[in-house]
Amino acid sequence: MGGDHAPGSVVAGAAQVLKKYPNTRFLIFGDENRVRPILSKFKALESASSVRHTDKFIRDDEKPSAALRSGKDSSMRLAIEAVEKGEADAVVSGGNTGALMAMAKIILRPLPGIHRPAIASVFPGIKGETIMLDLGANVLVDAENLVQFAVLGAVFAKAHKGVTTPSVGLLNVGSEETKGPDHVRGAAALLAKVEFPGKYHGFVEGDDITKGIVDVVVTDGYAGNIALKAAEGVGKMTGHFFKEALRSDPLSLLGGALAFMALRRFKKKVDPRVYNGGVFLGLNGICVKSHGGSDALGFASALTLAVEMVKDGYIAQVAQEISHLMSQETFLAEGAYGK
Repeated sequence: MGGDHAPGSVVAGAAQVLKKYPNTRFLIFGDENRVRPILSKFKALESASSVRHTDKFIRDDEKPSAALRSGKDSSMRLAIEAVEKGEADAVVSGGNTGALMAMAKIILRPLPGIHRPAIASVFPGIKGETIMLDLGANVLVDAENLVQFAVLGAVFAKAHKGVTTPSVGLLNVGSEETKGPDHVRGAAALLAKVEFPGKYHGFVEGDDITKGIVDVVVTDGYAGNIALKAAEGVGKMTGHFFKEALRSDPLSLLGGALAFMALRRFKKKVDPRVYNGGVFLGLNGICVKSHGGSDALGFASALTLAVEMVKDGYIAQVAQEISHLMSQETFLAEGAYGK
């Protein structure tokens, strides 16, 4: 029930995913009087779905603390609880981000050994897609948190990108080893020594995120969220100026018409709906946040991320890799943080 176009975008998005993954089954939590008329338009999805009625939902402007107190029977909480109970393999929501994160952390809880869950998302890049985390869940972190993020991101990259050994870079203000704050340099020293399900590339800078030179970019939630919002702002500005230039005179309009197919390919390449979905990594269950303004295609992208993670056994892989990482405590004892 969360998002600007719900429940229509949710149901239509699920119908798109069902065509790609026909064995998927859906539990839809929300107001049955609003969901059923839309669901009836998608016969295949209707057969593959079960609607769990509740007329309670979390408002977009509701504070996480208030949502935790009053949202016991809300569609969001019931959907998360379905994962905790084993009735569902993943939960996807376009609702209130803070409430979703707070509820997911309390109900699903972090995996053993995970100190702080992180938010990850997929960015388009020149050489390929890049996964970046954390995008805002943890403003302040230490070196060990960043190393755990590297594990979370590497296992996610294996599921989403299909790469055997993902390359991982640490976001920094320069590529030189002496640059950056202590926790970033400490994480670099540790990643260069430990075994984890990826290959440590080294430091990457802000303009490297969209170059696609690494599969995973690791940072704290402070820098990550700023980078995400800056990228979104640049994208909106570019789109605005591009449309403005095309409409500036008749020759520009003609040129745009002649280049229609090229422009269509360009739009598809950078369409934010294709990259929709913030994944809460490190929890004992798969939870994906869809952008509140997403349409059916955007919600389908978020659902696809969840399906891919389930099919690849993401939770079991992370649990195994974190256990292996924490068994290498000798590296921490040797002062790998560089303090």
